[in-house]
Amino acid sequence: MVHHHRYNLLKKGGDEEAGTLLFLYYRRRRPNLLSVLFLSLLSCTFILAPHLFSASSSLSHLCSFGVQNEGFVGNIDVNAPLCSSIPNGRICCDRSHFRSDICFMKGDVRTHSPSSSVFLYSSKSNNGFISYVSSMIDDGEQEEHDELQHEKIKPYTRKWEPSIMDTIDELDLISKRANLGVHHPCDVIHNVPAVIFSTGGYTGNLYHEFNDGIMPLYITSQHFNKKVVFFILDYRNWWVIKYGDIISHLSDHPVIDFIGDNRTHCFTEAIIGLRIHDELTVDSSLMRSNESIVDFRNLLDRAYWPRIRGLIQEEEQETVDKKMSISPTSGSVFDYQARKPKLVILSRNGSRAIMNENSLVKTSEEMGFQVQVLRPERTTELAKIYRSLNSSDVMLGVHGAAMTHFLFMKPGSVLIQVIPLGTDWAAETYYGEPARKLGLKYIGYKIKDRESSLFDEYDKDDPVLRNPSSFTKKGWEYTKKIYLEDQTVRLELRRFGKRLARAYYCITGIHPQSSLE
Repeated sequence: MVHHHRYNLLKKGGDEEAGTLLFLYYRRRRPNLLSVLFLSLLSCTFILAPHLFSASSSLSHLCSFGVQNEGFVGNIDVNAPLCSSIPNGRICCDRSHFRSDICFMKGDVRTHSPSSSVFLYSSKSNNGFISYVSSMIDDGEQEEHDELQHEKIKPYTRKWEPSIMDTIDELDLISKRANLGVHHPCDVIHNVPAVIFSTGGYTGNLYHEFNDGIMPLYITSQHFNKKVVFFILDYRNWWVIKYGDIISHLSDHPVIDFIGDNRTHCFTEAIIGLRIHDELTVDSSLMRSNESIVDFRNLLDRAYWPRIRGLIQEEEQETVDKKMSISPTSGSVFDYQARKPKLVILSRNGSRAIMNENSLVKTSEEMGFQVQVLRPERTTELAKIYRSLNSSDVMLGVHGAAMTHFLFMKPGSVLIQVIPLGTDWAAETYYGEPARKLGLKYIGYKIKDRESSLFDEYDKDDPVLRNPSSFTKKGWEYTKKIYLEDQTVRLELRRFGKRLARAYYCITGIHPQSSLE
């Protein structure tokens, strides 16, 4: 009970530390009434003095009418997120968002990987009264109460999913008084802040890698202008390699494996956890400088173009070696292709594959598209995929994680998403709406039941075909098993051709050569 009461007092602000120490001293020593009155008077003087003798702005605040906010009253931005500004020696955690928690530590911050902890040592007090009272408490009592604050956090952005959060490593954030001695001497001293996050959970799925990791990392850290160090829990080396081009444009420093690096790293500021706005998006109204999803896309452009230029140089060298003299700026082949809008088809194998893909390619070419079939694998270099989609006019694919690649397209391009049975909500929420926010022209194609492989597996009046929502509302497992894992698509090209024709017209302003009716 005593511990709990004291922690609550300390969380309210440093001015109350004096009162807390008085309580401990009184409980230990039981002084006479005169001593208690004297110490209480000193405590009140200590607490009220800043308000009585501060600048005129503080006096005007005390004299103002209306509802007053508790806590620090400086230049507060009422629209700023929680914990956007904290004093030295404090831990502040914002747990208000249903998607993620995020904590801030400011002062003498030190990592301790063996205990999965981050310590914050509060500055030694310059107030003689606190030092005097603290010195009267014996060592055993002092050691018992050396923790000023203790928070726990799992720094992953899906806190609303207990099953996946159970797999995420937890960190202890502990604040202690520095005058008790620092138990973790610095091995590495950093002059920039730290951001600590997890690459566990659903990492391995492209959608989640961007939605749960890369984009929240951009939201949380971009204002540091690369002057920040990233610490990763659930460290995966392949993830660091895969997203190295992006990470290098968010930080000038090497990524550190929090658990694997046993050294004590010291900072003056740390953020534990990541902020997330919505599905695959950046809400400019929540950003310090009004950055948007377009700004994130511009970051991708800067990240991948150095590698793309290298790929182009390699191809040009291969051309020279083969004694071919085709230039991208001249020659009938490139001139002919330049007149055609480029359509990239994201090809799938297995579930949600387009079974008549070859016929789709032929129909698209007859309509006037230059077609590229792209089959991205987990090991495919992202710069190569970016190059293909950045130069495309239209991207076409069936609902699934690969649709995340729409982030690689230029604003003004067209995204066609084939929507299998039972995926209407997910297709719109995860890709349709975010694509429009990026400035893409979005075309959704909801298949008919006869275009689904499920049509051959269930009776024509079965709710699986006639009322998919009756199953999807039962939960993710039903959606996954029936509509994501066991369904393929065979497009009715005469019907689907209308979407292709619309995309062609959006890009060229010309009706296509062959429009299927």
